[in-house]
Amino acid sequence: QNFEMCRQEASTAFNNPEVYIERFVQNPHHVEIQIMADSHGNVIHLGERDCSLQRRHQKVLEESPSPLMTPDLRRRMGEASINAAKAVDYEGAGTVEYLVDDNENFYFMEMNTRIQVEHPVTEMITGYDLIEEQIRIAYGVKIEEREIEMKGHAIECRINAEDPEFNFRPSAGEITVFHPPGGHGVRLDTHAYSGYRIPPHYDSMIAKLIVSAPTREDAIKKMKRALQEFIIEGIKTTIPYHIQLMDDPNFIAGKFTTKYLENNFKFDPEAVR
Repeated sequence: QNFEMCRQEASTAFNNPEVYIERFVQNPHHVEIQIMADSHGNVIHLGERDCSLQRRHQKVLEESPSPLMTPDLRRRMGEASINAAKAVDYEGAGTVEYLVDDNENFYFMEMNTRIQVEHPVTEMITGYDLIEEQIRIAYGVKIEEREIEMKGHAIECRINAEDPEFNFRPSAGEITVFHPPGGHGVRLDTHAYSGYRIPPHYDSMIAKLIVSAPTREDAIKKMKRALQEFIIEGIKTTIPYHIQLMDDPNFIAGKFTTKYLENNFKFDPEAVR
């Protein structure tokens, strides 16, 4: 009955009753595969990134390897991604994105034909400079032949000029203090600085904080320390939100899906006063 109602609505609105049906994936994980393809027919993949921690379908945190990944699942997802790129003669850096269920079945969502915001996560654990390789490929150079090995664990937190206490209200204005974190295995990609004025017209992300460590447990500890060192004053940011996320038992255990932040995780503004 619902299907026929959809067909009737489609026919009325578009003069075409055809309906595209997508699989419903319960408790999905969002996992993407980084690929690189040159103009000589060579395609490689550089492992996965877990992007399940989202708010309003926007990624909040990315990490690699994925907590749910197994060697067999990585192999199957990598092969599927390489085959997809070869099927369309793809060239350059790209990301093939999937939903993964609890039974390690994966379903294609989309392919982003560009470098991703979260590409540093892959660079940190592979030592592979994606931007440099992308430029080399544009010049017609073959992909460098070397074994890609994922070493350790990397996490990226997207730092936004938003107030998590008030439903992530945008926080424009002038940054009066900007003290970045540092140390081994800590990377900060940002355009912001003390005296920089955050405009109200664009995306609210002002920095990407990335850490790497030998294990996921060590990476979480390092990220928490880096977040605590990261001081931004004059505007509100999501740094306190990320600090609390680092202490969340389910995040630490790797037990979360794409709806976890919206349905389960609770930010406590009193904890940062």
